[in-house]
Amino acid sequence: MAWNEPGGNNQDPWGGGNKGNNQGPPDLDEAFRKFQQTLKGIFGGKGGSTGGNNNRGGSGAAGTRGLWAGIVVIALLAYVWNAIYVVDEKERAVILRFGKYTETVGPGLRMYFPPIETRYLKPVTQINTYRLSQSMLTEDENIVEVAMSVQYNITSLEDYVLKDSNPEQSLKEATQSALRHVVGSSEMHKVLTEGREVLGDEVKIRLQDYLNEYGTGLNIVKVNIESSQPPRQVLTAFDDVIRAREEEQQEKNKAEAYANQVVPEARGDAQRIIEEANGYKEEVVSRAKGDASRFDQLLTEYQKAPGVTRERLYLETMQDVLSATSKVMVDVKGGNNMMYLPLDKLMEGQKGRATIGGSSVHSSGATNLTQDEIGTIADHVTAEINRRVSNSRAGRTSR
Repeated sequence: MAWNEPGGNNQDPWGGGNKGNNQGPPDLDEAFRKFQQTLKGIFGGKGGSTGGNNNRGGSGAAGTRGLWAGIVVIALLAYVWNAIYVVDEKERAVILRFGKYTETVGPGLRMYFPPIETRYLKPVTQINTYRLSQSMLTEDENIVEVAMSVQYNITSLEDYVLKDSNPEQSLKEATQSALRHVVGSSEMHKVLTEGREVLGDEVKIRLQDYLNEYGTGLNIVKVNIESSQPPRQVLTAFDDVIRAREEEQQEKNKAEAYANQVVPEARGDAQRIIEEANGYKEEVVSRAKGDASRFDQLLTEYQKAPGVTRERLYLETMQDVLSATSKVMVDVKGGNNMMYLPLDKLMEGQKGRATIGGSSVHSSGATNLTQDEIGTIADHVTAEINRRVSNSRAGRTSR
């Protein structure tokens, strides 16, 4: 039964005695005072003053022992409080026992034992940045000013703690060395123009090699070339040089564009000429073969009937020759003169329809006769010539 319930013994557990029907909470000051008296009793501070000398000596010894016990408890609590630590997700801790590497601990609640063990707690995923700006010589002995930034983190905390006494200082010196080596091996216009992107990659590779060789435990994430420019004293002259190079490149591009336009056309023309020459070659060869075959066939026919073949060849040749001319030469059998009939001149100047010997011919300022019309004209001309010759012979006979 509780002390403050009805029917209870009304005994205050805080030492307040029987308080009757008072059911209120205990006084805090009084409770604190009683707690202090309890501590004094534990450390030997409680004792009557009426006892003898032996009683006072025993109380003093007990008080000393209690004081030392309290000091030990407080020291132990302080030691434990200092030994317990928390490793965050982005951190790692290296533990050394008597100066020798023991382990690398990950995230969580951890504890170590100083001074036997030593703890090194560092963020390993955090990206740190180091910036550098230097003036240096290029391969062609020009001065350039390069500003860059290096982003890095810790990949091996063990190497970071044990193998290098000052990894940050090693990073600074290695960065300067790598940058000077790369810039010193490049020409000025590459460093200032198209070579800037390659410059950052080369510095990163060389810098990482240096840090690995030093054993710093650092990893280079990115090297950014923020700016590269000549000294301010010659900046104007350098701008003129850059402008001239840009104009040179522009003219080269124009020339290449023109060449890309002209060369294919020239190649096309050349190919066309080659194809035409091949076609002409095939035509000549084929015609020659055809002529040779025709000659062989004519030879066979000539051997069979020489007279007929000669006559036919003569007629075909004359037909080919005279069919392409507008002039007619008439040789009258038994006559003394050969008549020349310029049909083109006879037909020239006539317009409309003209009737010659019952045959109609169309003319519009130019001779445009068919083979039949020419034959008709020739027949009429021949008949007229024969008539005149006959008349001439008859006159001679009568005389």
